[in-house]
Amino acid sequence: MNERERFVATMHYQERDRCPICDFGFWTETIVEWQKQGLPAEVAYDHYDGIHTDEFFGMDRYSGGPTANVGLCPAFEFRKIEDRGDHEVVQQENGVRVLRKKYMSSIPHHEGHVLVDRESWKKHYKWRLDPGNPDRMPKGEKWDEAVRIWRDEKREYPVNLWAGSLFGWVRDWMGMENVAYVVYDDPAWFEEMVTTLADCTMSVLEKVLATGGKFDGCSMWEDMCYNAGPLLGPAHFKRYLVPHYRRLTELLRKHGVDVVWLDCDGNIEQLMPLWLDAGVNCMFPVEIGTWGAEAIRYRRQYGKELLMMGGVDKHILARTKREIEREVNRLAPLVEEGGFIPLPDHRVPPDVPYENYLFYLEMARKVWGKGVNLKPMKAAVKGRG
Repeated sequence: MNERERFVATMHYQERDRCPICDFGFWTETIVEWQKQGLPAEVAYDHYDGIHTDEFFGMDRYSGGPTANVGLCPAFEFRKIEDRGDHEVVQQENGVRVLRKKYMSSIPHHEGHVLVDRESWKKHYKWRLDPGNPDRMPKGEKWDEAVRIWRDEKREYPVNLWAGSLFGWVRDWMGMENVAYVVYDDPAWFEEMVTTLADCTMSVLEKVLATGGKFDGCSMWEDMCYNAGPLLGPAHFKRYLVPHYRRLTELLRKHGVDVVWLDCDGNIEQLMPLWLDAGVNCMFPVEIGTWGAEAIRYRRQYGKELLMMGGVDKHILARTKREIEREVNRLAPLVEEGGFIPLPDHRVPPDVPYENYLFYLEMARKVWGKGVNLKPMKAAVKGRG
């Protein structure tokens, strides 16, 4: 089987040669640390200078291909505002001014927002969500190539649509505290922002789907939960977001796209049944966290209606090889059942030793991949030690 056939079979509980072997990626600093531990200097992540990590580690793809822009168009200008030694203040492409570390980057601290009221919404954001902006689509030969890939049912790898965000982007643009107040102080404006995002996404995806493309899934991003639960209460979630998720998933299923995954960190348990009811049927990355998320328990709770990608506690990769082996074997029955692609529950952090990660890959390829039709690894896997 090729990567596309394997992904489709896995997400539909069909027979396949093996489970996809994938990752979520790495902190930039992880690659730097691993290069001190034996990773070749030419191996890179998130760009294609040298050898990409997917090629080096023999990873399968679960997403790929050209996409259309459903976000801010044009984006804000990225610019550096102030140098503070180990930190710097920058304006991001979403208009948010943040203080970020130059090394060992964690989530940057918000220092200021362009989006603060209805006036700034109209002046700086709403017009950037015009679905008719021609820059949302590939141009000229890139458009022809995109359509060719979208329509090609014999392609080797899965191609998925990108549907952006309904809440997560608004939270980023305004800051958590501000959006929390808006939901109560001016719910009509909150609803307007969410609806504008949804309308933009729907319009852009309708144009892409009208090409006759054959897509293997659709992805979204929200990151609207923390360790105690959702950042937007379930009642507001159901009122303001669920109708738009349902609009989107109905459009997708009309065109044969029945795998819709949503990237949300944190404790998602209160929102999972609402997402499923709205047609969002795949959770990603099933972050374990201090709240004890558990992919096996979720399968018992929701059955095969729920698809998952993730569910491997990234922190275990920094522990002993015995613990890594135990985790791989523990998840094996769920992997075998299907509807689940195991991968670390976020980007691999720099405290994970390079040797441990290679051992994890060795076990994953042996147990989950069964040693069958695996992509070649350029990395040299050491023994168990």
